[in-house]
Amino acid sequence: MDKTENHGLPKWLSFLPPTQWLPHYSPSYLGADMVAGITLAAYAIPVSLAYATLAGLQPQVGIYGYLLGGLGYALLGSSRQLAVGPTSAISLMIASSIALMAGDDALRYAQIASLAAFTVAGLALISWALRLSVLVRLISDSILVGFKTGAGLTIAMTQFPSLFGVTGGGHNFFERLLLILGQLGGTNPIVLAVGLTAILAIVAGDRLFPGRPVALAVVCISIAAATLLGLPAMGVPITGAIPSGLPSLHGPSLRLRDVEGIVPLAGGVLLLAYIEGVSAARSFAAKHGYALDPRQEFLGIGAANLFAGLGQGYPVAGGLSQSAVNDKAGARSPLALVFASITLAICLLFLTGLLENLPKAVLAAVVLTAVAGLINFPELRRMSRVSRVDFYAATIALVAVLLLGILQGILLAALASIIMLLIRASRPHVAFLGRIPGTCDYSDVDLHPENEPLGHAIAFRPESNLIYVNADTVLQAVLERVEAEKVNDLKLVVCDLSASPVLDLAGSGMLHKLHAELATQKVPLRVVGARGRTRDLLQADNLEEKLGGVEGRSLDDLLKSFGAANPSIKQ
Repeated sequence: MDKTENHGLPKWLSFLPPTQWLPHYSPSYLGADMVAGITLAAYAIPVSLAYATLAGLQPQVGIYGYLLGGLGYALLGSSRQLAVGPTSAISLMIASSIALMAGDDALRYAQIASLAAFTVAGLALISWALRLSVLVRLISDSILVGFKTGAGLTIAMTQFPSLFGVTGGGHNFFERLLLILGQLGGTNPIVLAVGLTAILAIVAGDRLFPGRPVALAVVCISIAAATLLGLPAMGVPITGAIPSGLPSLHGPSLRLRDVEGIVPLAGGVLLLAYIEGVSAARSFAAKHGYALDPRQEFLGIGAANLFAGLGQGYPVAGGLSQSAVNDKAGARSPLALVFASITLAICLLFLTGLLENLPKAVLAAVVLTAVAGLINFPELRRMSRVSRVDFYAATIALVAVLLLGILQGILLAALASIIMLLIRASRPHVAFLGRIPGTCDYSDVDLHPENEPLGHAIAFRPESNLIYVNADTVLQAVLERVEAEKVNDLKLVVCDLSASPVLDLAGSGMLHKLHAELATQKVPLRVVGARGRTRDLLQADNLEEKLGGVEGRSLDDLLKSFGAANPSIKQ
């Protein structure tokens, strides 16, 4: 049933996914969604505190992002398990970009971060209206492997100063690494012990109790230990007082024209948020057997960021780790996000005082363990063995992130992905055909040398769309083959377009050029396998008369009929 007609609802309500799943919602799901929401909130508290700190904002701002972003996505997102909140990559992107925009003004810094969320929402709406989900798919998985590995290393490097109790610094991975190496002599052993203990506890807990809020337990234990042992007095940095209460809701304090560079920043955030969110959402949709609407995800991301911006939060996105927690806890619908938001609201109202003595080294441990899954050197090694092209693409993305940062890295990775797509399209394989012995079928003689030759004829098949980026490459390959076959008294050249569903004017122009070149040698050119719009374009471009008709019949029929008139062509 078309979703615009579902249950007799008005067409405009089709843009609200709850109108699709709520009519089928079983009361038995309510308990599972409630448990999943509480579990997600337990996971979100330490992670959101850590990511907000990574973004250079007050810790509670991270909780605002989970609380409000989840509500926005539940209203307009099409995934039933995706969890939305601050992510490590976006947090670092915000920190590295806004620091230059705001200078030393902490209030302006927070206002720009909130404006970025509003801008992401606006760009998401524009992307939905223009149906740009198709363009985002141009970024390959190989590029993402390199990008995520670079992002994981970069984020980890930003957390080492808090782990070792040193000042750190630097603008990219390598600068930070050199500075930290030079500061290791000033390591605070107590801070390092706290951080390493937290890392070991989280890693061990995740293995022993998968799907449980281990990080929250570690945070609670570390707060108790810091309070009982007096760690702040020993020089262990802590988060300090966290304001209680819910965020006040209002529009942006700044305008787009007030902040130079805000639109490119929001564009990079949206690109990263969409890719990461849709990738995760698709895996859960396939697992649970329902359809995901990639275009609708722009509205889901937009609503999440609009709500986050209204609460003075910064950009949010769907992520695989938090969504996996939500799914494992039994989430059956976006109501789990609503229950998570309710739980977080209760924590903001009544429990923020308990977080005052949380060591920053523990927050660093939470971030380090969370981003460890981004770093995927085994996959890079596999690429180097299987596909050098994909390995080079991943390496470009990795190096770009390490040298230039998260924002410039994702934009360069997107550009590299598109360029590589064009390079691949510009170098299609041109199959020169021979008859499969004992049949009327034909295949590539370079791959199947046992095929029977066509005598004094050449038949070639471009194995891609024949368009402007590759037309000259195909023409050159065919002319080289024609030159090589001159000694065999060439009588016919056939272009098989059965593997070229799309042909543009450049492709048609290539056939014009090939016909003209062959005409000087008195060799006819014929086309077979052209269908639908391809045949229409060839006829409109006046190729039909030149080629003696645009053949709809098979290559075998053409060769047989031509051979009857030209006995020199062996059958």
